Amino acid sequence: MELGLNLAMTNWDTGAEPNLSLARLAEKLGFNSVWTEEAYGSDAVSPLAWVGARTERIGIGSAVWQIPARTPAMAAMTAATLDKLSGGRFRLGLGVSGPQVVEGWHGQEYGHPLARTREYVEVVRRILARREPVAFSGEHYRLPYEGGTGLGKPLKLILHPLRDRIPIYVGALGPRNVELTAEIADGWLPIFFAPSRYEDVFAENLERGFAAAGGGKRVGLGFDLAPIVSVVVGDDVDECRAPVKRRIALYIGGMGAAGGRNFSNNLIRRFGYAEVADEVQARFLAGEIERAVAAIPDELIDEVALCGPRERIAELLHDWERSPVTTIICDTADEQAMTTIAELVLRDAGANVSASA
Repeated sequence: MELGLNLAMTNWDTGAEPNLSLARLAEKLGFNSVWTEEAYGSDAVSPLAWVGARTERIGIGSAVWQIPARTPAMAAMTAATLDKLSGGRFRLGLGVSGPQVVEGWHGQEYGHPLARTREYVEVVRRILARREPVAFSGEHYRLPYEGGTGLGKPLKLILHPLRDRIPIYVGALGPRNVELTAEIADGWLPIFFAPSRYEDVFAENLERGFAAAGGGKRVGLGFDLAPIVSVVVGDDVDECRAPVKRRIALYIGGMGAAGGRNFSNNLIRRFGYAEVADEVQARFLAGEIERAVAAIPDELIDEVALCGPRERIAELLHDWERSPVTTIICDTADEQAMTTIAELVLRDAGANVSASA
């Protein structure tokens, strides 16, 4: 199992240097990747260029670029550029986001996420492969544009990519989205993942997707299962759980709409916490934020996060190590937490630190 580091979008309010320090430490500790995210704050492109320029070996990835924010061509151009500038270290994570951000921020209609994702990934792959000028006639994306001046023509990427197949990851939560991800992508970036629920909640959809891809692809064999996992180290378990409860309450209570359009809420239901999901969302939408946070049970946090002293995290890691997870992307800005998880997961972490000192 490998380790990645998520540099949360809120981190960049503190400036570049704290994040660069975290990225460099991750590289020293033997983490295989650093990831950046976006919603409606900092973008997930600029920080990757910054980090990529100030590191040497560690992979850089987007978790995720919002599909509505960029045309497939723009995503492919940016991916090819970052990959070339970083010496082949880039991983392209994509996601459709949700109705609130798509319609409220990007001013686009939200709908048909599966079809849009399938077409988007196909266009990006064709552009990066650079075999011929790209013409594509889909339901949602058409190159060249039909109508307008009539002067559009198929074009071929001018930049010669370092790789003709950059790994593509998808951030997906719903069952059909997970199935599609297994079919068309090289990796999956679940924002909440419970290893103990893998067989009941995720396995069937992943297997269907692998089968649709024609077989041969499996988790760990051409496919990276890379959940984003909160890691909080400290002696007081309740204090460690507290920030994770607040984050999860935001997602299952406020990041999306009621009536089945909050995908994080739906996922927590599939984990067996339907009553919790109802209460958290109701309290959050009523403005009772603290009561929403208080409604998150300790058991849920222990399923999806790594919180507490070193010995407790080592115990919690057993479920993750027994699962098919191939990369844990650690959501933390704490150097102690990074060092602790590296020592527990990457057995030679101490040697890496000593060698880099």
